Amino acid sequence: MMRLPMFDLRAPRTTDEAARILAGEGANAMLLAGGTDLLPNMKRRQQVPRTLVSLRNIGTLKQSQFNPAGARLGACVTLTEIAEDPRFRNGYSALWQAAAQVATSHIRNMATLGGNICLDTRCSYYDQNYEWRKSISFCMKKDGEVCWTAPGSERCMAVSSTDTAPALIALGARVLLRSGAEVREVLLSDLYQNDGMNYMLRQPGEIVEEVRLPALHGWKSAYWKLRRRGSFDFPVMSVAAAARLSPAGVVEEARIVLGAVASRPLPADEAAKSLVGRPLTEETIAEAAAQAARLAKPLDNTDFDMSWRKKVTTAFVTYALRDLRGDDMTSVNLSLGRHIL
Repeated sequence: MMRLPMFDLRAPRTTDEAARILAGEGANAMLLAGGTDLLPNMKRRQQVPRTLVSLRNIGTLKQSQFNPAGARLGACVTLTEIAEDPRFRNGYSALWQAAAQVATSHIRNMATLGGNICLDTRCSYYDQNYEWRKSISFCMKKDGEVCWTAPGSERCMAVSSTDTAPALIALGARVLLRSGAEVREVLLSDLYQNDGMNYMLRQPGEIVEEVRLPALHGWKSAYWKLRRRGSFDFPVMSVAAAARLSPAGVVEEARIVLGAVASRPLPADEAAKSLVGRPLTEETIAEAAAQAARLAKPLDNTDFDMSWRKKVTTAFVTYALRDLRGDDMTSVNLSLGRHIL
């Protein structure tokens, strides 16, 4: 049995108090929201904080607000709340689809939006118990010096496995970060970098307090995910797509974001631009899908063969864009275990 290491648990009631604890503890402290990823990681000794700062007693982080300007979602809103809220079923469809496909219902009941945004990167050489990792002299991400996925690399190649971040980036989301009295707001896409160890540009002591979504009148969005088990699993490749269409079906704005093929979600900007001013025909969809797939450079550090994952990127971008067009995707949904949607 893998047991949790010893730690102190702090339970502040305000974000200011949480920020003060983080500032005082420094690198020895980590935030605890739902704990669905952090606690298993601690059992495997991938992360060993001396202090956990629980956010569960901070009521402001659990609130959702919708108004004509958009939506404001507290970082501790659960994935179940997002998946079951009908207000996400229109322009924000990609977000509820992503939330609904995370793990199992029991995990979604605990897992939070902020936690999924900050989800640790994953790798076949890293997501193992302590003894297994010790047998290979560990890896660059924890306790070692070499990235076993790419031994000649100077950076860690662990892969981003968040479901909600690609969807949120496609929806133009911004995040509010708090550190004591200091607050800053940034595009979510600017919070990530392509480094498996330092994958987030979050400053020490900063708390993701809120996600802000713009109003998306006239937009459609979709999230498609490849995984080993259709009932639950981390993505091994995903696509989020969003587009604003004219009454005639011409694309006026578009965004495409790839997930789980790099250490950060990858916006496929050129592929999205190729759609603007054109209808979503099979020709334009095929062109955009091919462009997006050229960005995907998965490595052999997660499930499925890496060359196959790259090839199916084209298919999944195609599925997402056909979904935006309004095609009946029932048969494809069922074949991929996407029947929950």
